[in-house]
Amino acid sequence: MPRKGPISKRKLLPDPKFHDKLVTQFINNLMRRGKKSVAEQIFYDSLNTIEQKLKEDPLQVFRKAVDNIKPVVEVKSRRVGGATYQVPVEVPTERKLALAIRWLIGYAKSRTENKMEERLAAELIDAYNRRGNAYKKREDVHKMAEANKAFAHYRW
Repeated sequence: MPRKGPISKRKLLPDPKFHDKLVTQFINNLMRRGKKSVAEQIFYDSLNTIEQKLKEDPLQVFRKAVDNIKPVVEVKSRRVGGATYQVPVEVPTERKLALAIRWLIGYAKSRTENKMEERLAAELIDAYNRRGNAYKKREDVHKMAEANKAFAHYRW
């Protein structure tokens, strides 16, 4: 907690190709060592691959994939009287998006395809079709919250 008041959120500029802030946020998370042009190239190439495979608008596929991965609830640890409980809580809007992007990129990196463009395209297509590792992660988080629903009264 800063002493001088709340920290202001920085505004993202839309990306140059699609003029979309979600794409900019995804590219910024994909970027490593400040190489934004490399991250942009990877992302745009993966969208081209998606367009060739699905014959649909790649930006709509991307948006739908991110929406399919966003978690609704998650568990947080709460210490009550010497015991630690996994308490289900709703996920704030900004965190939903951050988690979805992080999971998509993380599981795309762990795939076995040769190039990152192919991995990212495959993970986005899987998320769009409600399958794949990122979607499984979302379902696991929801199952964990459902299993610990009895401790919801410890939420504060």
